[in-house]
Amino acid sequence: MAERFFSEKNLAFTLFNVHDIESLLAADHFNEYTRESVDMIIGTAKKIAVEHMFPIFSEMDKNPPKYVDSTIRVHKKVRDFMSLSGEGGWISAIFSYEQGGQQMPVSVYNACQFIFASANYSLSVYPVLTTGAVNLILTFGSDELKETYAPHMIAGKWQGTMALTEPEAGSSLGDVRTTAELTEKKYYLIRGQKTFISAGDHDMTDNIVHLMLARIKGAPAGVKGLSLFVVPKFRPGDSGALEFNDVNCAGCYHKMGYRGAPIAQLSMGEEDDCRGWLVGEPHKGLRYMFQMMNEARIGVGLGAVGISSAAYHAAFEYARERLQGRNITEKDATRPQVPIIEHADVKRMLLQQRAIIEGALSLMVYAGKLVDLAHVAAGEEKERCELLLDFITPMVKTYPSEMGVVSTSLAIQCLGGYGYSDEFPVEQYMRDVRIHPIHEGTTGIQGMDLLGRKVTMHKGRAAGIYLEEVEKAVAAARAFTELAAYADKLASAVVLLKQVTGALVGIAVKGEIDRFLADATLYLEMSGIICIAWQWLLQGVAVQKALPAAAAADRDFLEGKFITMKFFFEYELPKIEGLRTRLLSQDAVTLSASPRHFAD
Repeated sequence: MAERFFSEKNLAFTLFNVHDIESLLAADHFNEYTRESVDMIIGTAKKIAVEHMFPIFSEMDKNPPKYVDSTIRVHKKVRDFMSLSGEGGWISAIFSYEQGGQQMPVSVYNACQFIFASANYSLSVYPVLTTGAVNLILTFGSDELKETYAPHMIAGKWQGTMALTEPEAGSSLGDVRTTAELTEKKYYLIRGQKTFISAGDHDMTDNIVHLMLARIKGAPAGVKGLSLFVVPKFRPGDSGALEFNDVNCAGCYHKMGYRGAPIAQLSMGEEDDCRGWLVGEPHKGLRYMFQMMNEARIGVGLGAVGISSAAYHAAFEYARERLQGRNITEKDATRPQVPIIEHADVKRMLLQQRAIIEGALSLMVYAGKLVDLAHVAAGEEKERCELLLDFITPMVKTYPSEMGVVSTSLAIQCLGGYGYSDEFPVEQYMRDVRIHPIHEGTTGIQGMDLLGRKVTMHKGRAAGIYLEEVEKAVAAARAFTELAAYADKLASAVVLLKQVTGALVGIAVKGEIDRFLADATLYLEMSGIICIAWQWLLQGVAVQKALPAAAAADRDFLEGKFITMKFFFEYELPKIEGLRTRLLSQDAVTLSASPRHFAD
């Protein structure tokens, strides 16, 4: 049980049967890859997860980072894992050959990151953060920045971070106060504070390189005045040796979960000697940073799916082994007890977990495929992929994050009292997964992004492309008798979504923006359920195509997949009816409540 945290069969089915990742490999950009090499990569990721990550999963939680002598001390295996990630090419896997990477399809890379997150989410984030940071340097940085920082970061010797959040500027990045002042030597003096910086300081790499948002003196107010800088903890000196760059770690937060990776408080320029180097052009920092933020939002969804998957497999194995009670119709108390997986309500809980996890994983793979298609396509097709990815990103981030909490809670419930104790891993999974609805843009922010921006951007073109793809799946499913009823259910759900969207946009047209966005989170919830129903219908089609020629050993998996699809349509999709009722209501309850109404 301890080493089973994801289903290899389901991952392969999702990659190749549902989303036909093999077709990508015909493109020139990916022609070094084959089905066999992808299988080898997945196998290598599993080996790393089993041998290097899961063995310290609990240990990293029980021995969290500590703030000692103005730095954060983390588990000693972090250095080994960063070296392994560098030497194995995982940090640079998705970079081009010219950049020292492997040009790995993002869909395949995401599958590997799912495996890593399922084994030990805290450990998995160190190299991923570095990948995001160095990618910004390679994309927008000068040749000097690339030569100075990229090789050390790609090798896993230097940690990369994303430093946006400040004590008074969390989701409201327009209020960032960190300043940057240009000097005669062309570097900037950085002054300010950053908070909640993942891996923002630790002792298991030789340097920490922050990709930091700051405001050049005299820049416009708001997000239009933000610029992006490379701000290392240690800067290369004239002799080539590293010297302290006046980036001080002011503390380490003690967290509910996700304890193996530190979250740091930083103070820059206490001695007026914190130097930063501009990335790209002034005042375009947020636009550049959105590249990393969007990658991170997909990564958050992946992490949540990975953790939820591990919790599900722990619950599944327990349910198969734990004897409790008898069949509900059995009256003879002398008869042997049965495994709890025989009980209908336990099956319900396991099916709900699987419905959430496998539906969300399918969406993750699809998002990666859109990145890959956008990379190899041109013209209108490229734009179509980019718009579609942009549109679904709030759901890619949010559905797995919010429903991962639900799914992991169900895993605890399957174990009963044992699930609530630390003798079993599911209580840690519950604590680890809870961060995901918060970091890289809270659920509320994602809701406003979807309804307030994505639905209407390009005059609704992105939303239209998304609906076209859903309707294609409906049409494909109707070719199979077994899927016709579920195709109809999804088609009806799309009608409801269009009805709600039209009503809400009508409110916005009237200028009532506060009312328009008041329940944006509920709109996102409704949209996410429909999006996952779409992914399940795609899986249903793949199941029906595979069943006729399936070997006996695969039939249980395929039939179980089909039952899980039916569960989603029968148990999860109907929840949109209540959400529609609320979203179409004329009573703006939250707007009528004022702070005084919350007083005792």
